[in-house]
Amino acid sequence: MVVLVFGNVVLRYGFNSGIVFSEEMSRFVFVWLTMFGALLAMRERAHLGMTSVIAALPPAGRRIARFASDALILGCCALLAHGAWKQAVIAFDDHAPVTGLSMAWMVGPLVLVAVGMGALAATDLWRQATGRFPAEELVPGPGASTE
Repeated sequence: MVVLVFGNVVLRYGFNSGIVFSEEMSRFVFVWLTMFGALLAMRERAHLGMTSVIAALPPAGRRIARFASDALILGCCALLAHGAWKQAVIAFDDHAPVTGLSMAWMVGPLVLVAVGMGALAATDLWRQATGRFPAEELVPGPGASTE
């Protein structure tokens, strides 16, 4: 993406020409990069959270808050996946003007990421329900302390 955009800028300002599909392809790649970056951040517990509030709760309160949080995340992911799928079906017959790619490729990563994030939340909910969720993981974030 960087090579396409930088090359296009150099060609445009230096040689009064450009790569025709550069702008469109960089937009597609940016969407995919952003979506999968969000999924990776969720897997690494790197999204913003209220760790100071959760850390101040007693252990039972932490478990309740974490369960409620994961249940809400799962519900939001289900809604997001459903809506993104409907949008992808609508956009399937629309094509990008330069590359001719289906515009469903712009919405597709949202479906995949919603399913992936939902799977992560469902796994955490299952671990909590079966008692396999250690107390150290109740406060989200890398290196978060429960003390």
